[in-house]
Amino acid sequence: MSKRLVVFDKIGISFDGRVLLDNIDMSISEGEIVTLIGPNGSGKSTLIRTLLGLQDATSGEIVRHKTLRIGYMPQKLHIDPTLPLTVKHFLALVRGVDKRQILPTLEKLGIGHLLGSQVHVLSGGETQRVLLARALLNRPNLLVLDEPVQGVDVNGQVELYNLIESIRNELQCGVLMVSHDLHLVMAKTDTVVCINQHVCCSGSPQHVTGHPAYQALFGVPGADESIAIYAHQHDHVHDDDGRILSDDSDAHAHNHTQCHH
Repeated sequence: MSKRLVVFDKIGISFDGRVLLDNIDMSISEGEIVTLIGPNGSGKSTLIRTLLGLQDATSGEIVRHKTLRIGYMPQKLHIDPTLPLTVKHFLALVRGVDKRQILPTLEKLGIGHLLGSQVHVLSGGETQRVLLARALLNRPNLLVLDEPVQGVDVNGQVELYNLIESIRNELQCGVLMVSHDLHLVMAKTDTVVCINQHVCCSGSPQHVTGHPAYQALFGVPGADESIAIYAHQHDHVHDDDGRILSDDSDAHAHNHTQCHH
C-alpha cells in the first residue's frame, strides 16, 4: 500500500479577521497525482505556502511523512534580462545539488541542449522544463507544481502533462499540481480537490466534474467545447483516503469520492 506523504488535517487560516482557508482535509500519497483547482482567491496559493512551511496554519495541522522531500516548481521565473545567467549556472544554485546530475536531469526532460543557454532567452515551454528540472534535482518524493503549464501553448501543455505523468511513473513520487486548466489537466490526474476557502468536492475527475459544487464554480462540462473535460483512465481506484485499492472487489466496498457542501 502506498504511504501517505502529506496529510492536511482540518487546516484553517485566518488573517485580520478574514478566513482564507477553512477546515481543509486532503492527503497526497506516493505515486498519486493530485490536482488542486479553484477560482482566483480560493486559497490555493495559501495552501501551497502552508505546505512549504512559508505560512503558519491558524488551526489544524499538516502531517508530513518523515521521509518527505519536496521539489517545488513555481509559476514563473523572474530574472533580470541584463543578468548573464546560463541554465547550468541557474541550476547549480540549487541548495545541495550534485552538479553531476544537472545535465542528466535536463536530458531526461528533453532539454539537454539548453545547458549553456541564457535563461532570459528561453521560450515559455523551455522555461517551464528548466523549472521542472530544478524541482527534480534533489530527488524529491513529492513534486509541488504551481501552474506548471503557465505561458505554454496547447501542444506544449500536452507534452508537459505527459512528461509529469512519466516522471511520476518512473519515480513513484507524489505530485500536487495547482491548476486553472480545466481542459487537459484532468486527463493526467488521479484525484481532484476543488476548493473555495473550504473543500467544495474531491475525488476522481469524473465525479468532481459532475458535482453541483464544481459546476456552480466552473459550469457544466461539455456545455462549452472550450472547457470540455477529458476523462482520466487508469488501472486502479482510490478509497476515500486516497489509498489505491487492489482490485474491483475492494473498490465496490468503498465510496471513492468525497463531496462537501
